[in-house]
Amino acid sequence: MNVNDIRVLLVDDQELFRAGIARILEAQEGITVAGEAGDGAEAVARVDEIAPDVVLMDIRMPVMDGVEATRQIFAPARVAKREKPVRVVVLTTFNLDDRAATAIRYGASGFLLKDATPVMLREAIHTVYAGNAVLAPSDLSTLLDGQFRARKPLPA
Repeated sequence: MNVNDIRVLLVDDQELFRAGIARILEAQEGITVAGEAGDGAEAVARVDEIAPDVVLMDIRMPVMDGVEATRQIFAPARVAKREKPVRVVVLTTFNLDDRAATAIRYGASGFLLKDATPVMLREAIHTVYAGNAVLAPSDLSTLLDGQFRARKPLPA
């Protein structure tokens, strides 16, 4: 681990999924898996404990889901205690997931589908670490279609 690496916390109730993501991330230069959590309550505690740069957060988990965990991670009292910001990227299996949108309202920097490629995952981590937002490409296309492409063209 390099001291300049982006430190990532993996949060998912499926151990096999976490192990696969960890393996992918550890192969990326500049990214280190700083820890793992199996539910939202554990994620909140781990964020306080290890101060990761980025959290990859599953939405649907037992004990506490990713939406509530995100809300707690960004609670003003917790944020005030941190020396540096933490960014949350929500991972979901559902396109345009309402729960992911709620997590974004609570402070998450965006979301990706769980079928994202390793390159997309790496780029998302770097993007949110830099303070920007991410959105699953398929959902971005859907949003653009609904917001802009379906409207009448502007007069020339």
